[in-house]
Amino acid sequence: MAFTDLHSFIALLESRGQLIRVKREVDRHLEITEIADRLVKKDGPAVLFENVKGSPFPLVIGLMGTRERMAWALGANSLDEVADRIKKLLDVKMGGGLLGMASNLGKLKDLAALPPKRVRSAPVQEVVWRGDEVDLSKIPVLHCWPDDGGPFVTFPLVITRDPISGEYNMGMYRMQVMGKNTTGMHWQRHKTGARHLENAGKLGRRLEVAVALGGDPALIYAATAPLPPVPGLNEYSMTGFLRGQNQPVIKGITVDLEVPANAEFILEGYVDPNEEWVDEGPFGDHTGFYTPVDKYPVFHVTAITMRKNPIYPATIVGRPVMEDAYLIEASERIFLTAAQLIVPEIKDYCMPPAGVAHNLVFVAMKKTYPGQAYKVANALFGLGQMMFAKVIVVLDEDVDVTDFDRVWREVALKAVPGHHTLHGRGPIDVLDHSSRQWSYGGKLIIDATTKHPEEETPDDFRPMPVKDLPVLEGILDQWQTKDGYWVVKVHKTRAHQGQELGEALVGLQVASGVRHILLVDEETDVFDLQDVWWTILNNIDPERDVKVLNGKMVWDGTPKREDEGFHRVWPKKITMTEEVRKHVSEHWKDYGLPEL
Repeated sequence: MAFTDLHSFIALLESRGQLIRVKREVDRHLEITEIADRLVKKDGPAVLFENVKGSPFPLVIGLMGTRERMAWALGANSLDEVADRIKKLLDVKMGGGLLGMASNLGKLKDLAALPPKRVRSAPVQEVVWRGDEVDLSKIPVLHCWPDDGGPFVTFPLVITRDPISGEYNMGMYRMQVMGKNTTGMHWQRHKTGARHLENAGKLGRRLEVAVALGGDPALIYAATAPLPPVPGLNEYSMTGFLRGQNQPVIKGITVDLEVPANAEFILEGYVDPNEEWVDEGPFGDHTGFYTPVDKYPVFHVTAITMRKNPIYPATIVGRPVMEDAYLIEASERIFLTAAQLIVPEIKDYCMPPAGVAHNLVFVAMKKTYPGQAYKVANALFGLGQMMFAKVIVVLDEDVDVTDFDRVWREVALKAVPGHHTLHGRGPIDVLDHSSRQWSYGGKLIIDATTKHPEEETPDDFRPMPVKDLPVLEGILDQWQTKDGYWVVKVHKTRAHQGQELGEALVGLQVASGVRHILLVDEETDVFDLQDVWWTILNNIDPERDVKVLNGKMVWDGTPKREDEGFHRVWPKKITMTEEVRKHVSEHWKDYGLPEL
């Protein structure tokens, strides 16, 4: 399977019953989000909305919204098939110590053997808007969630070139539409685009920027991939490797940048490093919470080029599971072999949707000596974007890391709190709202491997749930699982209430069969462990909020307050309005979509 552009991929999905066209007029303000959210959570089809209110262009969403469609986007029948290609390319040999591993690293350069190919004409430049013709409002950019600060471009491929080194970068950074020809540019401090802007400032020049919308679906994936820092390896060459052919590019009309020839739209323009930054947000983010307003640079659009009949590609992020979970899984599979080059004990790893990527990592390893689980976890903390990981759970090699319930059973049975757990500190994703400081906070390693004699500690724990749970101040609902977890929903009204409640619960007789007490907010379903862990992992700084008390681990996932020393904005969970939910439910059959 090879796709030259978005149109050919859409044709494949439609031929396989994985895309439905909706002819009814739909609103880009919330309505499309509600439809797409329902579909992605039920493995539903991608949708091509042919009639979007206020825009002459159709919109497609959910293209990679299942594991199967994600694999097809990369030209394979499964993600493991793509991973096997990488493994064969590297011819990985785990022996030979550091020199043996280093001899394999040079083979990564083969990934750069298919650089982009310059062409003289391109579909994406069939129509050109310049100057006063530029009008971003004509493109059906989604206003995704009720409290968003405005419409956001959610699937942009942002292209920049380092003005000092000349290296290209393509990344996916959300863009809030501010006016007819301006957007925000969400370059966080760790991102390559931010470094390019800083270098442009050192030279006293504007940074040219091009934003591709659409194109080869493998290129869309590559813009999200954690590529290793190998000279010549960029998103274009990665796409070339995945496709087995050079990615066609063409020079922009008003910028000296190479852009994807087969994209749907290109937004050309610049960011001025000397211009004052503007308020951007709020935005209903991939964490499932709203990211608060913050200052970001302004992108000025000088031209828009497009096909004669372009389709605007969009995605939504929010409470898991969302489409981004499958992009993350693709990177897991594809880069597993690269991780094994550096940490050969690793057998498999997984970043489950409940952890929204960085909050939770499960890793299975071949263990041969005591303390090795901590060695593996700390090595992962040092690998690229893994530095943002918050909780790493290390497991035996025979544990299926995709079996969420099995993993937490292993944790309850094999990890004694305080003896087989370890706190630390380090960089945290800037979108994390609960860390002690912006982009800096606590981390937690849980060693759920089978213990060597040197690691063992006296332990007679046996999971034993009870029926008669106590009624204490602030408790709204609760549930003890059969595996040693006690989930408690709390209505928090005062400072340190979560901490005090945890201290009270661990001393009760009904806690005797419990290893972990999970305190959650009042919006959480205590009987849905995916929802529980999603809330917990978003709402904790592990060093501050995960305590060992009376031999049990208490996770305080309640909201943090200013009167208990937390001075950052505590965001809302993303929810759709009841009015939009009702409207979509009433018109579901009119859309022509399958019943869920």
